[in-house]
Amino acid sequence: MEIETAKPVVQVVKKDIRKLALSDIKTFLTSQGEQGFRAKQIYEWLWKKSATRFDQMTNLSVPLRNLLNEHFVINSISVDKKQVSSDQTIKSAFRLYDSHLVEGVLIPADDRMTACVSSQVGCSLTCKFCATGYMDRKRNLDAAEIYDQVVAIRNQAEEHYQTPLTNIVYMGMGEPLLNYANVMESIERITSPDGLNMSPKRITVSTAGIAKMIKKLGDDEVKFRLALSLHAANDVKRDQIMPINESNTLEALKEALMYFYKKTGTRVTYEYIVFHNFNDSLQDARELYEFTKHTPCKVNIIEYNPIAEANYVNAEGDKIAQFGKFLEDKGVVVNIRRSRGKDIDAACGQLAGKDKQVA
Repeated sequence: MEIETAKPVVQVVKKDIRKLALSDIKTFLTSQGEQGFRAKQIYEWLWKKSATRFDQMTNLSVPLRNLLNEHFVINSISVDKKQVSSDQTIKSAFRLYDSHLVEGVLIPADDRMTACVSSQVGCSLTCKFCATGYMDRKRNLDAAEIYDQVVAIRNQAEEHYQTPLTNIVYMGMGEPLLNYANVMESIERITSPDGLNMSPKRITVSTAGIAKMIKKLGDDEVKFRLALSLHAANDVKRDQIMPINESNTLEALKEALMYFYKKTGTRVTYEYIVFHNFNDSLQDARELYEFTKHTPCKVNIIEYNPIAEANYVNAEGDKIAQFGKFLEDKGVVVNIRRSRGKDIDAACGQLAGKDKQVA
């Protein structure tokens, strides 16, 4: 007597449709007997209208929506927690399709509404003053996950403050230039007329300093702005707080930044946290000036935001004022930035997925 054995169930893993190019979607549709022009409609739903479900695509037939649902998924992010600061900054913990969390921040100001987005789950660079640097890097975000953060934060700006999003900074969790392809694709989706149609001049990508990738930005003649997290213009000091400096020295970075400017004509922004009794002297200011004078630039002096993992302290107010004045007297454009969202760990260097009360 033959015993019938159950056939193993084959689990079909659906592909995220947002990983497909427009031509790929068209090829799929025609192979299924559908009209190719529908691909443009689907693409518009995904990147212009930010659809997260196929049943939202109301100008497609129900059978076509069902066909898409059978073969594909849209791995959109969701807001897991939201916190509103006393200064109206909003921090969101975004849940990814594989349960990882990243954080993004809406920073409202009188003249702008800025989204700060993450590019990686965690970070591999171990900067000593940054909470994210004490996390492991789990994985890179894909372009759609970065795009989704912008859409979610844009919606918060309109819902909470009835104001459109004006600026985007890639200054959240992770090192953007170590996720180069996905960051570049996300910016394409955000700036394209077929996407969110935002100006690349309103986007700033911040790096801890990967010299060869800064040069690649130049070769790619990017239109967005570049910021370098510098924090010390002295290799000995920078090595102490930013281990990436050991393989990307100030001399290598200077050369890369000069190359970037030559290729793009875009001035660089230097970000400089002034730590008490570490990099807050006039000699430090003099070294910073010497580093910055090779290309047109501006310097953002940033208030330090304490984290539990490190013992750094913000410089005193008069020291910061003297530091800024020294640079201004040398003709450097200087902005002294005050921290936003400190009470909900949303300020610069504080993003690490900590739980606090949900708004």
